[in-house]
Order: sequence, then structure tokens, then C-alpha cells
Amino acid sequence: MTLTYKEILVAVDGSKEAELAFRKSVAIASRNNATLHLANIIDTRSFAAIEAYDRSIAERAQNFAEELLAGYKQEAEKHGVSNVHVMVEYGSPKTMISKDLANKVNADLIIVGATGLNTVERFLIGSVSENIVRSAKCDVLVVRTDAPAEEE
Repeated sequence: MTLTYKEILVAVDGSKEAELAFRKSVAIASRNNATLHLANIIDTRSFAAIEAYDRSIAERAQNFAEELLAGYKQEAEKHGVSNVHVMVEYGSPKTMISKDLANKVNADLIIVGATGLNTVERFLIGSVSENIVRSAKCDVLVVRTDAPAEEE
């Protein structure tokens, strides 16, 4: 039995883990002739305190996200994915990815990178990928390595 995915949501944030997730998402989208939805969630909680001193932080985060996604979109198209959409959203990545964005794009697969949080941080706040695995209503691929995705 082979699974076919048509609407793939991949969350990227500029980290090495997100880069690995993106690369696997391109391979899977290409094989399945799927739509690839690239998302960057700007975690408003992470810069709320800083913004009191530097009002330009939100604008810089938006610009970084747009540049990151534009580069990923170009690379995906170069590797044969013809239908690529980008989204920059504000909120909590833990809930936005698995609930709001997955529903918005009717995702049948969410791809995220594994987090690098240590045990104490995971215990206290939980990782984004862990939360997505628990709350998503579709398949979730948590990418840990740069090993190539298997061919069907």
C-alpha cells in the first residue's frame, strides 16, 4: 500500500532541523505531485518583552520570514515542485501549525524538524514538534536526519 499526499505543510524557522525538514518535504512533494505549503510562524511571545525597547523587531522578523520562504520556494520550484505556497503567520507555533494552518490548507501531511531542546526545557514547556504530533489530525513527519527520503 502506498500513501499519496496532496497537501503538505512544512514549518520552517531558519534552523538546521527546519532545513532538513524542508529538503525531505521537497522530495515527498515532488514524488506525489503535491502542493507544498511553506510556513513560518513568528512567535509573538518570544519578542514581546524586547519589543518594548525596540519597536522594529516585528518588522525585522517579518522581513526575515519573507526572505527565508522566498528562498525555499525558489529552491522547491527548481527541484520540480510546481505548486508552492508561502505563509507568514503570527502566534504560537505549537497551536498554529497543527490546528490553524493544517486546517486552512487541508493538510494531509505536516513535516517539521526535530527540536534541540534539552530535557528540562521539554519538561517545562514541551517541544513544538512534540505538540504537533499530539494534536495534528493528519500524518506528521518529524525529521531528525539528512538521510534521503525513500523512493516509492
